[in-house]
Amino acid sequence: MKEYEIRVKVKEYANKSELPADEQQLLQKSEEATRTSYAPYSNFNVGVAILLENGEIIRGSNQENSASPSGLCAERVAMFYANAQYPNVAIIALAVSSSINGILNSKPIYPCGSCRQSLLENEQRFGKSIKVIMGSTDHIQAVNSIKDLLPLSFDLDDYK
Repeated sequence: MKEYEIRVKVKEYANKSELPADEQQLLQKSEEATRTSYAPYSNFNVGVAILLENGEIIRGSNQENSASPSGLCAERVAMFYANAQYPNVAIIALAVSSSINGILNSKPIYPCGSCRQSLLENEQRFGKSIKVIMGSTDHIQAVNSIKDLLPLSFDLDDYK
């Protein structure tokens, strides 16, 4: 038997001012996007802002539905819109924030497994890492790639 350890490098910032200006703006846009969330069942509002390689910023928010799981997470809403509008432009960064009753949460929010796999496929499609910034009122965390959030990921190319 072999055993090995997987390590993930996470950067943690005390507040937005420690981030580069473009990442501060991206995080601010993700916070604003929480206000467009439709979450009448969970009351948990998630907002995402995606920075594309061409400089465009795309926002998305979670959209719930009473016929659960017919809703969609903020990350995939934004990514699918970005891919539909800019099919040949890579995503280079993504910021995600959350709120309850209009108040930003004190802990960072992380993309769910489905979003991680979808975003990873986008990384693979363009051959470019997507930086993920996870914001909150108390601190901010960031990883340099979706692979950092999904280290044992599925890639069909591994089986060809």
